[in-house]
Amino acid sequence: MQRSCKLDMPRLKNELMPIKWRLAVLMADREVDYRELAQMTGMHHVTVSKHKNLRVMPERLERETLEKYCKALNCQPGDLLVYLPEPKDTQQEAEV
Repeated sequence: MQRSCKLDMPRLKNELMPIKWRLAVLMADREVDYRELAQMTGMHHVTVSKHKNLRVMPERLERETLEKYCKALNCQPGDLLVYLPEPKDTQQEAEV
């Protein structure tokens, strides 16, 4: 007998998340690739590459990681994170 389980989980709206992650932009501005940044931060190059390819804020971003990026790129946390609120039309549709 085969059972079917369907969970009604809320859908995440990653594409509409209002906090954008700008690591790739800062790396490009400073002409630093992911391997160089990994060496500068002491982080694994795969981790830096994953963070670089994100467009929205990582779900789990530890303070230590943010500090390493800021120190290596000589920037402020606000340079890496940008808040872009949803347009009012989108907010009203979500409430309905």
